[in-house]
Amino acid sequence: MTTLGTSLWPRLAELPLRVESSRFERLADELAPGEERVTTQIHLLGSGMDGVGEDICPYAEEHEALHEAGPSLPLAGEWTLEGFCEHLGTLEQWSEPPAWEAERRYRNWAFESAALDLALRQAGRPLHEILGLELRPVRFVNSLGLGDPPSTQTVHRRLALDPGLRFKLDARPTWTPELMAELAATRAVDAIDLKGHYGEKVEDVDARLSFYGHVLDAFPGALLEDPHDLPEVTALLAPHLARVSYDAPIHGAPDLAAMPLAACNANVKPSRVGALRPLLELYAHCQANGLQMYGGGMGELGVGRGQIQLLASMFHADAPNDVAPPGWNLAEPPAGLPSSPLSPDPEPIGLRRL
Repeated sequence: MTTLGTSLWPRLAELPLRVESSRFERLADELAPGEERVTTQIHLLGSGMDGVGEDICPYAEEHEALHEAGPSLPLAGEWTLEGFCEHLGTLEQWSEPPAWEAERRYRNWAFESAALDLALRQAGRPLHEILGLELRPVRFVNSLGLGDPPSTQTVHRRLALDPGLRFKLDARPTWTPELMAELAATRAVDAIDLKGHYGEKVEDVDARLSFYGHVLDAFPGALLEDPHDLPEVTALLAPHLARVSYDAPIHGAPDLAAMPLAACNANVKPSRVGALRPLLELYAHCQANGLQMYGGGMGELGVGRGQIQLLASMFHADAPNDVAPPGWNLAEPPAGLPSSPLSPDPEPIGLRRL
């Protein structure tokens, strides 16, 4: 059993890890016509075993550079998991600086999750067993935008495939009260992503406040993720703290205390945190302070999506997790995709789903 609010990092830190070599695997998929998504699966090899993580950096050219320069990184050796992660932190993982600094965390997470997968395989154990946690079925939502101009049709098409599907929707000021009423009538919206922490400048504060008011009225039970950092918005949402959540600004536990609203929810994205130790510390902080956690994906195409689904099954299985199977992220999802809740289905050893 675990102690509520205590980081579980010490249970992983001393895992032995042998790394002999590495290799890099390009993944690509067309999420929509003309829109190719590229990621890289990082393989760390040792003792006849293969540990895998996924780099979800958004730019294809950065993956090409990784494939050219990655094998030169000095990763081989006999380590503890903690020692390897500390060594990794001293290395320059980029041949050229990334387009934005957050990508450094994405890539570091790929290496550290591959190292954890390899260490667990070499130990012959799965993660949940070492952490002393139960695996539970994972409730998930389908996260998407409604286009420009916005339309509810993408929601209705998905509900036709799976009437029980739930949604996290990217809200835009172009949403009308009529569109919100149509969405609300589906009773399928669990979270509204307000996209308030991506550098957008709000030109008309009164119009934005009116938009927020319509969101509050239309979706009285939905999470309100990443509201804009404006005094007027903060005042408007102060009575709704139980529904406020933060995502984009959260890289670790200290960031939660720095937010303008004392949110009661946190979207915990492992790749955005970027490392194992602060991720487990963030889980512990949320548990200790009674914050509801839910997980979020970052466009994973390979092993990374299964890894965050496993972590969700251990730490926040019953929340509106944005970890839907990748097929739900296609412009036209095929029939027969898994429904929520999703069975964890872990491999017998390591950090991977079957």
